[in-house]
Amino acid sequence: MRSREYDLEFRATARRTSAWGVGLLAVATLLWTWCALLLLTPYEVEDKPNGRSTRECESRLLTEYGTANEGLQRGDWCQDERDWPEALLILGLSVPVSVAGTALYAIGTVSSRMSAHSEAMRELDGLADARGA
Repeated sequence: MRSREYDLEFRATARRTSAWGVGLLAVATLLWTWCALLLLTPYEVEDKPNGRSTRECESRLLTEYGTANEGLQRGDWCQDERDWPEALLILGLSVPVSVAGTALYAIGTVSSRMSAHSEAMRELDGLADARGA
């Protein structure tokens, strides 16, 4: 395989690696958005177990009252609907996805730039050899 063919294949691989990184970062962004929606938006729950009426609940993060945190001790059904562990699990799942996406994107971008730098150095060496001959 000639060096130009190898370099083009190397750059294509670097672009694919970078694209995988962008894809994983997009997945991590969706997970962060889902977590934010769970924590920041108000929601409705059925007020009684038979489900005949609904009740508006404040967001988990921005509540001024104990509706989201103290739960069924006060006869409130809001606490069971959106638990902290679910939001934290989603946030925890986003961490390795974002780390892997960042690493793949960085590796792909650096590899592509190093390949371009190497090609530029070869061209400059070729020009210097042509002048010297």
